[in-house]
Amino acid sequence: MQVSFACTDHGLKAPRNGEHSKQNATSPNTTSQARARFRTVALIARSLGSFTHRYHHNLKESTAKLTGMKYRNLGKSGLRVSCLGLGEYLSLISVAEQLMTIAYESGVNLFDTAEVYSGGKEFLNGLFPCSRRSMCFHEIVRAMTHVINQGMSMYWGTSRWSAMEIMEAYSVARQFNLIPPVCEQAEYHFFQRDKVETQLPELYHKIGVGVVSWSPLACGIITGKYENGIPETSRASMKPYQWLRDKILSEDGRKQQAKLKDLAHIAEKLGCTLPQLAIAWCLRNEGVSSVLLGSSNPTQLTENLGAIQVIAKMTAGIASEVDHILGNHPHSKKDYQH
Repeated sequence: MQVSFACTDHGLKAPRNGEHSKQNATSPNTTSQARARFRTVALIARSLGSFTHRYHHNLKESTAKLTGMKYRNLGKSGLRVSCLGLGEYLSLISVAEQLMTIAYESGVNLFDTAEVYSGGKEFLNGLFPCSRRSMCFHEIVRAMTHVINQGMSMYWGTSRWSAMEIMEAYSVARQFNLIPPVCEQAEYHFFQRDKVETQLPELYHKIGVGVVSWSPLACGIITGKYENGIPETSRASMKPYQWLRDKILSEDGRKQQAKLKDLAHIAEKLGCTLPQLAIAWCLRNEGVSSVLLGSSNPTQLTENLGAIQVIAKMTAGIASEVDHILGNHPHSKKDYQH
């Protein structure tokens, strides 16, 4: 089960410090209190509708004055989401609450949840199941239409679907007067570019499907912490992540680490960290509505959120330098036609 929800009213405010203290003092269970608060936020946002047409009807992107967070339309829908969202976290529930609070108070209004997060222990409870392995496209589209018609959600999207599968779902929706998906969640980072840069843009222009990308740091590979091997406390040292360890220690993995050293020089020139450069690089793509961040502690999340300040520095020249180092710019259909 994988569910994302957006708290899309930019006017919603997080509780003040005093309110936090009062709630913590009266709540018998921190976990229940945190879950209840974010459920309430989601319900309020849903009831308000919060399409923000009144304020940003003709804007592709807007900026929150207080936090600097930027908001983009999710595909061609009326839903505006923060360009940085909170996704995977590998931490205790108490830390997860801190991460959500930091994200929310930084202007994040998109929170993603799935069983794979935090070792299968979800902090945010999902609202409904949706597995394409056990349901045909017609059943999925009909089920999501029912969920929306019942007021349990406003939009739905896909995750890790191929362009062909998304088009099939869209065709089913149009044929039976149902509601099509508005976005696709796809892996996107320095070393994984083809789907987001060549396949999904065509879907955006044809049917309005936007992109919510995940793993901007390639499961931690782009942080640079694997430059000299596998640290004992890293994710790649855990048994469930043997595949990540093998990937890092492979020949391709060593080549990637060499490229990251060169990319670190660009980050230094821009006055940012390598992770911030990687996240801002993802956001340079206008087809990406939001990038989901994965964090294990508040310090890491705060650093990643700082990528907002780097977006303006991602000029065409910088993007060209990054492309030259990576050497993996995907070819579009237009490229093959010339």
